[in-house]
Amino acid sequence: MDQRGRIHEVDWPARPDLSLALNRMGTFDWDLDSGRMHLDATALGVLDLPAEEFSGTPEGLLARVVPNERARLEHRVENALRDGRSHYGAYFRTLRRDGGTAWTHVQGHVLRDPQGRPYRIIGILRDAAADPNEPGAAGNGDEGRRRMTGVVERTTAILAHARTVNDVTDVLKDPEALGHLGAVSVMLGIVDGARIHLVAEGQLGSYVPEIEYTRIDARFPMSEAVRTLQPVFIASREQFQRDYPRLWPYIEPLAVRSGVYLPLIAQGRPVGALGLLYQREGDFTAEERNVLVALGSGIAQSLQRAILFEQEHDLAEGLQRAMLPRRIPDVPGALIAVRYRAARMGRDIGGDWYDVVPLGDGRVGVMIGDVEGHDTDAAAVMGQLRIVFRAYVMEGHTPGAAMARASAFLRDLATERFATCTYAEVDLNTGTLHLVRAGHLDPVVRRGDGTCHRVQVAGGLPLGLPPREQAGSGSGYPVTSLELHPGDTLLLCTDGLLERSGGDLETGMREFMEAAREGPVDVEELADVLCDLVGDAGGGDDMALLLLRRRGTPAPRGGGPLHQRLVPGDPDSLVMGRHLIRAAVAAWGARERADEIELVADELMTNALVHTDGGGLVSLRLTAEGRIRIEVEDFSSALPRRREADDWAVSGRGLMLVERLAEGWGVEPRGGGKCVWCEFAVPPGDVPRGDGR
Repeated sequence: MDQRGRIHEVDWPARPDLSLALNRMGTFDWDLDSGRMHLDATALGVLDLPAEEFSGTPEGLLARVVPNERARLEHRVENALRDGRSHYGAYFRTLRRDGGTAWTHVQGHVLRDPQGRPYRIIGILRDAAADPNEPGAAGNGDEGRRRMTGVVERTTAILAHARTVNDVTDVLKDPEALGHLGAVSVMLGIVDGARIHLVAEGQLGSYVPEIEYTRIDARFPMSEAVRTLQPVFIASREQFQRDYPRLWPYIEPLAVRSGVYLPLIAQGRPVGALGLLYQREGDFTAEERNVLVALGSGIAQSLQRAILFEQEHDLAEGLQRAMLPRRIPDVPGALIAVRYRAARMGRDIGGDWYDVVPLGDGRVGVMIGDVEGHDTDAAAVMGQLRIVFRAYVMEGHTPGAAMARASAFLRDLATERFATCTYAEVDLNTGTLHLVRAGHLDPVVRRGDGTCHRVQVAGGLPLGLPPREQAGSGSGYPVTSLELHPGDTLLLCTDGLLERSGGDLETGMREFMEAAREGPVDVEELADVLCDLVGDAGGGDDMALLLLRRRGTPAPRGGGPLHQRLVPGDPDSLVMGRHLIRAAVAAWGARERADEIELVADELMTNALVHTDGGGLVSLRLTAEGRIRIEVEDFSSALPRRREADDWAVSGRGLMLVERLAEGWGVEPRGGGKCVWCEFAVPPGDVPRGDGR
């Protein structure tokens, strides 16, 4: 047993049995942890692969597999590893050095550690032609029967992995798939109401628009097979011409002398028909007919599964798209681009969503999120959650309060699902950006000069989960505030864009930020580049992407101004003001004075809320002299008055505190109100540079 607790069943690499080599069976040994793969001499011979050309990795083996079969082989292995199976097997075609192909069979035994994690696969590779049941095998007079039976079994096994109608047609159109049956042309039709839709026509012949759709009651052999639910066997060209005169003009130019049309029946009803054309002449034996009927039965089951899969996926995808906004509104002062891509790897459909909410006065809210699950229920919950969140923010709730209410709404739905979400509210006049996050990915900001960084947003629990016990009255969703300068772009996405094999989101995030940094300036083009990451390396999940750029010409960034409204009776506005100050002080290089600056600012904000009516506005900026200036405006013309408080007084020390901690402070009349300001010096070495980093 090694240090990981794994049992050494065999040494590396596994030693092949001599009897295997005598039967043209090679061995392979694959270390899943290191990625190494060993092929013995016989296995290399089966693959027609010189030892010096083998890279010693699974990719080196896959290079010998026919391209359109690699995904199927990888899928078979992945399923075995994921489902906890100890064995798997598959037939696949390999490329020969002379340009031809050959059938190969693989069987693998999966070794797992005591925790069930797979770490090694040992197996055999054999030349399928060496099996008397496989095509190309030498044998006695029953070779034709064995060859046809082997092809039917192998074709049925391949079709078992077909997910879509295109997967089925790709198999049937492949010259190697049914070529060993002796057919020179293959046609597949799907029943569509009272018609048959010809969806595949391979090898001989050409696409004929006139017979792409034919009625089931028409005088065509495929229609007859569907109508009668019986196979139609045609033994000669004369029979083609006599029985099917409308088809004969298309058959006459071809070197075809016989054919068979099989009804594809699933659960007692026809789903399509398969046509096979032959250059041989003569009737089909009873044994050939039985084998062909068995082939039709296997194809029918695969075709029905594929049709049902596409119907279910299209229904779910349609529901999901109906739940998303039909259009993105034009927002003065901003450029917005959205992208959504549905998963096509399986039947799954997700609960990803995005939304853009104009709030008036130059403000806009944008959100992105993902409901747990991959089914139509997830899409339905997503739609309800998006609409209710939109309603909360349009009612005027602060970002933290809207998120908390949306979480409570999802709990009340009793769906036992949760959701992640990020909501951002931007004042396009001032650039103030408020971010709130519920278990979702951190957003990314691309600055006008092309630099990119993740915004570390203080997060709350995913929506729908019971709230934590809190000592204060906060919403449970803290707000992060920063400034979005002209030319800056906010990037929000769901994890489907970042997922990579093995569930490594950090790698996906690095690739995402690199693409954002190096991508085009145009917002729509940048969205396309980022969306294409899914096709390049993404997983099989849905994904949503939203980009918001503040219009304007990028300029060197110093400090501010940043603004936050103070609303009477709303404790969250005070909390957001404090958070804004704390974040700005840290960004402007005054961490050592953060506590005293926050204390003074809190005193001024509290005075505005307690001693005046109508709330106020707190603003921060970094002056040209390198000072942090805080201004609190209110709607009262009464000037603040410094008082001397005795030892037992509970108030009266506020302005004394401001005077002692700040480098300067004062009061300025502002129309019907006033502005109380104070300034704090920042050490020269800590003043932020013009690039904003």
